[in-house]
Amino acid sequence: MWANDSSLGPCFRPMNITLEERRLIASPWFAASFCLVGLASNLLALRVLAGARQGSSQGRSSFLTFLCGLVLTDFMGLLITGAIVVSQHAILFDWHAVDPSCRLCRFMGVVMVFFGLCPLLLGAAMAAERYLGITRRYTVQYPGSWCFLTLGPEPGDVVFGLLFVLLGSFSVGLSFLLNTISVATLCHVYHGREAAQQRPRDCEVEMMAQLLGIMVVASVCWMPLLVFIAQTVLRSPPSMSPTGQLSRATEKQLLIYLRVATWNQILDPWVYILFRRAVIRRLHPGLSTRSRSLSLQPQLARRPTMA
Repeated sequence: MWANDSSLGPCFRPMNITLEERRLIASPWFAASFCLVGLASNLLALRVLAGARQGSSQGRSSFLTFLCGLVLTDFMGLLITGAIVVSQHAILFDWHAVDPSCRLCRFMGVVMVFFGLCPLLLGAAMAAERYLGITRRYTVQYPGSWCFLTLGPEPGDVVFGLLFVLLGSFSVGLSFLLNTISVATLCHVYHGREAAQQRPRDCEVEMMAQLLGIMVVASVCWMPLLVFIAQTVLRSPPSMSPTGQLSRATEKQLLIYLRVATWNQILDPWVYILFRRAVIRRLHPGLSTRSRSLSLQPQLARRPTMA
């Protein structure tokens, strides 16, 4: 472990940043605006979802429930982390002044990991955080406004970082595989021999479009950060010095990738807003609910009636 002031908690590591740099970087209005845009987007999506649930079928209602959970998760993640980040911008990232015992840092680290992995794989995120998150230390990251995994060379830090990467990558890969199969099945039904009489229901097309949109957004936003974490913890020689300090280039790259990943929480609600049936019908007027529509859900075989 790196040397540290005995009066400070274990989450503080050496960070080469001057007071002048803090004043140049700090921007509470920018951070607050960023959070407000995300919160407003999620609230708008929740309002649309509330209206869509009324009169929806049982299968679609279950899908909307999971989608509502995703939007709520994004909203809560932005609300909690945004409040902490904005406050740190306002006090010029002087974390040890408000949290010398590292309790707030540990809380934010748990929140960052939990709400970061929730859109990707909720169950695995909770299990991983409970199993390893309690025993590992989170640390304040550059420029001092957020807490995250310690990307150090110690075996525990490497294992935790790689577990985070593997869970995120696995969830993205699994989503890609299942969505590919679903889209292939949908296309087969749509272009089959009986396509003129039987078409997939437009609600199924809507759900597949939303799933694909969520998958693409998650991949684009999260994969750069996941790859960077894996490269950093596996780098030889280690990126982190024995004193616990990362190079300025590594610190800035981590901050950039984190901001890209945060866009996932802002773009998720817009996937639902833009890929609704009303929008899809405008792009493809031929897609509509028909009396002889074919559902992709298994149907019970009809028993012959007796004369």
